[in-house]
Amino acid sequence: MAPMGIRLSPLGVAVFCLLGLGVLYHLYSGFLAGRISLFGLGGEPAGGAAGPPAAADGGAVDLREMLAVSVLAAVRGGNEVRRVRESNVLHEKSKGKTREGADDKMTSGDVLSNRKMFYLLKTAFPSVQINTEEHVDAADQEVILWDHKIPDDILKEVTTPKEVPAESVTVWIDPLDATQEYTEDLRKYVTTMVCVAVNGKPVLGVIHKPFSEYTAWAMVDGGSNVKARSSYNEKTPRIVVSRSHSGMVKQVALQTFGNQTTIIPAGGAGYKVLALLDVPDKSQEKADLYIHVTYIKKWDICAGNAILKALGGHMTTLSGEEISYTGSDGIEGGLLASIRMNHQALVRKLPDLEKTGHK
Repeated sequence: MAPMGIRLSPLGVAVFCLLGLGVLYHLYSGFLAGRISLFGLGGEPAGGAAGPPAAADGGAVDLREMLAVSVLAAVRGGNEVRRVRESNVLHEKSKGKTREGADDKMTSGDVLSNRKMFYLLKTAFPSVQINTEEHVDAADQEVILWDHKIPDDILKEVTTPKEVPAESVTVWIDPLDATQEYTEDLRKYVTTMVCVAVNGKPVLGVIHKPFSEYTAWAMVDGGSNVKARSSYNEKTPRIVVSRSHSGMVKQVALQTFGNQTTIIPAGGAGYKVLALLDVPDKSQEKADLYIHVTYIKKWDICAGNAILKALGGHMTTLSGEEISYTGSDGIEGGLLASIRMNHQALVRKLPDLEKTGHK
């Protein structure tokens, strides 16, 4: 019974009930929205937390994260390369002939390394284009997860995230560089490599030596864990060249730089780039220049190009043109790589080398 002196009108009771229902509606709808967000069914996650990484929807990717995954991919691929070589069961076969008529060899080391490297990068960054030397068999597809941990040495050199649009990125993988030497058990030449190009320009490079477990990496305008040597001989340089094409390079190099020039035949483009740098590996030879005179694939050279560029060096065609890492998978104009030298002056010194390379 209502207290004396207070009357409850039917209209007031109705208004009061309607207000109560409105409050309950808003409270309940807010609760539902929060639950829907929490389970990823729409809207932002509860609490305003960030959603999944932008790479998953083709937005932006962080180059620092890409560098961390690229290093991990090169090492994991290298583990497969080493394991197969040490088992001495290579399952070697030929993919055909190179332009020079040599066997283009492939082993199970190439295949297994490629699988580990490709799927680690593809799972971490599904929106970026990945070009790899070996065929990726859909039947061998696997999800290889990354724990999103960036190593301390990378965090020390690259202190802040560096985001770029995912559609501007092209990744180049070489799962086993120097396959010919690998089959001959010349282990020091063998590397695994990853390169990230943005709008065709190399910005991240990783070169890993599986048998000495040494890894060099660099980010253009970011940092690196490798450096140039203190001095280079520009007058009578030591020139590292392909083992299979050393003769034609030697002839022109001696003509250009004189008889005191030393020619170092070597396998693998990754090994040759490391020859220009200060590498703490006793098996690594040292050179002042790297010259190649025939057609070469971009996954062979992109990582080295990025590392040299990050350290202030250069890798161009023999005519001095920058190499674009989009489009076709190879270049016709040979290459010249140098660091702490007048690169364009070197290009001008080698006018006949490009012609020799096209014979």
